Amino acid sequence: MSTPDIAGILDKSKELDQLRKEQEEVLVEINKLHRKLQTTPEVVEKPGDSSLSKLKNLYAHAKELSENEVTVSNSLLVQLDALWPSGPQGQPRRRIEGEPKRKRMKSDSEIPRISPTLRNQLEACASLKGEQVAARVTPEDADKDEWFVVKVIHFDKDAREFEVLDEEPGDDEEGSGQRKYKLPMSAIIPFPKRNEPPPTLDFPTGRHVLAVYPGTTALYKATVVNGHRKRKTDDYLLEFDDDEEDGSLPQRSVPFHKVVALPDGHRQ
Repeated sequence: MSTPDIAGILDKSKELDQLRKEQEEVLVEINKLHRKLQTTPEVVEKPGDSSLSKLKNLYAHAKELSENEVTVSNSLLVQLDALWPSGPQGQPRRRIEGEPKRKRMKSDSEIPRISPTLRNQLEACASLKGEQVAARVTPEDADKDEWFVVKVIHFDKDAREFEVLDEEPGDDEEGSGQRKYKLPMSAIIPFPKRNEPPPTLDFPTGRHVLAVYPGTTALYKATVVNGHRKRKTDDYLLEFDDDEEDGSLPQRSVPFHKVVALPDGHRQ
C-alpha cells in the first residue's frame, strides 16, 4: 500500500466528515423552522414573511449535501477496493484440508408442509400406541379383505406406517406365536374407547358394519339389527354375513367397542 493511496483515502474521509457536519447544521435549522411553523402557523400569512422560502432552500441544500455524500462514499469504496482486490473472477475457492463440510440448511420453501387436517391425523395415529385396533391384514393373492384385532406397537410419522402385533394368530397361520405386520394408515381403524360413554345411537338399524365375531379376534361384515343398544351392556344386536344356522341368521350381541364402520370398497 503506497503513501499516495493512503493520503487519497484520508482526504476523502475528511471530506465525508465535513459533509456530514454540514448536514447536521442544516438539519438543526430545518427543525427550528418546523417548530416556529408549528407554534405560530399564522406567520406565513403575514406580508414579507419568508419562512416557507427559507425552508425550501434548506431542503434543497440538504438534498445537495446528501447527494455529495453518496458521491464521496462511492469514490472512497473504489479506492478501498483497489487496495484489496478480490482476485480474478471465476477463480474457484480452495477448501482448506481438514475443514469440515457444512450442510446446506433448507429454506422454508424447501421444508415439506402438511395441512392441519393431516397433522391432526398423524398425531391421532401416534396416540394409538399400545391400543388394540382393527387392521386389514390381507394377503396379496386374497380375493377378499381380512380384518383382525391387533395391538399397535409403533407409528412412523415419516413413512405414515403402523407396526402392529397379532397377539393371537389363528390355527391356519404358518408357524406359531405372535406375528408382526407393517401396515399403512388406510389399513387401520381405531375401536371406540371403552371408558367413553357412547351416544344412544351410533349405527342405525340396517347399517352395515365391521364387528368382532364373538369368541374370536377376527372382524366380519355384519348388519345392525337394533341400533338402540342395551343400556346395561351397550351391546349391538348384529347379524353376521355367512353365519347361517338352520337356514336363518342368528342375532348376536357384540360390545360397542368391538364394532366399527364398514370401510368403503370393502371386499367380502
